Amino acid sequence: MIKHLRSAADLDAETATLILDTAAEMAALSGREVKKLPALRGRTVVNLFYEDSTRTRISFEAAAKRLSADVINFSAKGSSVSKGESLKDTALTLQAMGADAVVIRHSASGAPHRLANWVEGSVVNAGDGTHEHPTQALLDAYTMRSRLGRLDGLRVAIVGDVLHSRVARSNVLLLTTLGAHVTLVGPPTLIPRDISAKAQVSYDLDAVLPESDVVMMLRVQTERMQDSYFPSAREYSRRYGLDVPRLQKMPEHAIVMHPGPMNRGMEIAPEVADSPRSTIVEQVANGVSVRMAVLYLLLGGK
Repeated sequence: MIKHLRSAADLDAETATLILDTAAEMAALSGREVKKLPALRGRTVVNLFYEDSTRTRISFEAAAKRLSADVINFSAKGSSVSKGESLKDTALTLQAMGADAVVIRHSASGAPHRLANWVEGSVVNAGDGTHEHPTQALLDAYTMRSRLGRLDGLRVAIVGDVLHSRVARSNVLLLTTLGAHVTLVGPPTLIPRDISAKAQVSYDLDAVLPESDVVMMLRVQTERMQDSYFPSAREYSRRYGLDVPRLQKMPEHAIVMHPGPMNRGMEIAPEVADSPRSTIVEQVANGVSVRMAVLYLLLGGK
């Protein structure tokens, strides 16, 4: 098993499948009346979040606590970071406190790779800039496998703001490793060259929908946009929003995914987000099981 999970590229098919299989076991155990396992008793997991997060931070905290680890939640706001402390000095402080694993979310791409040079424990990337978010890709793959029974040969469309999406980058890497066929869909201004080389590209959502087993909608990250990437929100929604008529163009077995948070009414209609074809709430629940598996395996579980 690998020591760090900094990128989906760290995972070969065998390791990724081991994580998914372990997550399935964790999910089965979570149905018990007593959900805690003693697997990581005595271990310390630090959640080091430099960016705001709801689902990911709570999910990692729940995962570590269900494995009986001691959890330290570190927020950049209200810490020495706000006084100018560097990532390296923060890392050395965590090292001195005996952190066995550090889960980091940072606005700078590559921060988890730097952190891994400064701490002895395992580093898990919980999102770095517009670079990657590997555990989100793992929980997405787990959700696809749970719903559709396989990953090999699945046709997955990832739609929207691919340019600013760390989720899209990790999903392309992981899903292609596991045998799925990925198509990136969006305006030409939001499809980056670096990732499009690893997948097919289409600018026509309506043409892709009838051939897709999975349609993953991405949030338009206006907070990361300095320029105008499309004429208007209304025009974007008209061309790339998933509404009920478009949902009906998908195969009957196909599912709809979204990593959250959603812009309801822009990239996805409320009726679609709340439909039985949607796995959005499932993804959140599956995230705890997958992150339990990641922490368990990284910290020496068999």
